[in-house]
Formats: sequence, C-alpha cells, structure tokens
Amino acid sequence: MKNKIDKISTCQEDDIDRFLKEDFGNEGDITSENLFNNEKAEAIIISKENCIIAGLEELKIVFNKTGAKTSLKTNDGGAIKKNQIIAEIQGPIISILKGERLALNFISKMSGIATETKKLIDKCKKINPNIKIAATRKTTPGFRKYEKKAVLLGGGEPHRYGLYESVMIKDNHIKFSGSIEKTINKIIKKTSNKIIEVEVENRKDALLAVKKKIDVVMLDNFKPYDAEITAKEIRKINKNIIIEISGGINKKNILKYATFADRISLGYITQSVKSKDFSLEII
Repeated sequence: MKNKIDKISTCQEDDIDRFLKEDFGNEGDITSENLFNNEKAEAIIISKENCIIAGLEELKIVFNKTGAKTSLKTNDGGAIKKNQIIAEIQGPIISILKGERLALNFISKMSGIATETKKLIDKCKKINPNIKIAATRKTTPGFRKYEKKAVLLGGGEPHRYGLYESVMIKDNHIKFSGSIEKTINKIIKKTSNKIIEVEVENRKDALLAVKKKIDVVMLDNFKPYDAEITAKEIRKINKNIIIEISGGINKKNILKYATFADRISLGYITQSVKSKDFSLEII
C-alpha cells in the first residue's frame, strides 16, 4: 500500500500551494493580518466523531507552508474516537489561522471516504475474505489523487488513476466500433503491457468477452441473481479472469454481490460520501 500512496503523493506540495493561493488571492488573510502581528499560539485539532483518519500528511504540509509546526497524535488510516486530539499546532497565530480551513477540508473529506471504504470492506469480508472494494473515476476534478489515497487508507483499491493507466472498454467504445468482438480484437492488436478490462451489460456480451485475452470483465448494472449466474458461467470459461461488479451498488445491496465477485467498484465512496467533522481550537 505504501508504494501506491507514494505514487499518489507525487506533486502534492504543488497542489497545496495552488489550494492555498485559492484562499489567499493577492491580498492574503486580510482579517488575521489586520488583527495580529507575530503573536505565538498553540492549537489542537479534535475529531467530532468516530472515524478512520486520513489526510494527516496533507494537513502537516499545509501548516508547514503557512509557517506553523505540527505534531501528529495519530497515524493516517487509524481508527479514532470522538473528541480525540489528532494534532497539535504551534506557531504564529496568523500562520495557524491561514492553514486552518484547508487543513480541515483535507482531513474531513478524506476521512469520510476512508471511513466508508472501511465499513464496506469489513461488511463484505465477513462473507468473502478475498473481496476487493475499489474506487472509480467519479472524483472531484483536481482532487482525485487525494480521494483515491483515502480509499487506500480505508483498505480499498484505487482502481485506475486515469485513462492512461489501463484499457477499459465501455459501452460507447463498443457502440461506435460496431461489436464487442471487433472492439476487443482491435485493442488486443494495438495494445501491449496494459491490463484490459471490458464492461458488459448483459450475459451474452460477458461470455463473448471472456473468450478473448482480457484480464477483467466488469458486470455493469446487473441484478444480483443475473450477476451470480453469469459469474458462474464466466468461471467455467476462464477461472483466472477477475470479475468486477459495478453500477448501482450501495451499502444496502453490496452483500448480494460480495459472495461471488472478485472486486466491487463504487462511485459513491468518492463522489457523495459525507465528510467527517473536525475542529481547530486555539488553546
């Protein structure tokens, strides 16, 4: 997991410079800078609810860039309790207040994603210890790497980071190419050293796809019973292929798919999960 997180962390300092610039504009923090000079302060960041913490590395970079020092009291990916102190901040009061909102935004959003991912994994592994829970590309523009990192910290899989990383043949590729067989044949001919995944919407296309040299078949928007029957037929043809389930999966129906799937990908864990609540308090 560390290697995957290191990959995501590349260029994060440049990102944080840009995010801070969004807050500062050309004039800076005009409230704090007109109230204070070089006065020193101490602050604590407190969790307001139980969760899996994520975004601490980013929080530390934020305060370092604004001129404050951070002492972390827990680690990314750990389970924390309501009212737990997760970090202590020291430095000029202006530096602390400048970084407050961006730092809290990071940990609030990322902890929400990590927590939901962990809940789904714990739920599914009770019936299938080998199941993988994965993110999708339904992410916030400019913030994808951090949302994917939060999924990892929750124990999930990031899936592909972008269109460049692996081949995923989707419905519109097939429609425009003419048929699923033509599409796969063309990809196999022109692509090497890349994972090939094919998204299918019915049993017929699923069975056609797995007869080709592909790595992953995604059953998209299948009802649980249809997906299970199709998965059994797929494994008779190719027992080594990865079967992914996606489309319309949520915490209420996920167990109906977890018994037979290798991987379940969900857009909502990055797209619409509720952020966790934290506060920064001057002491």
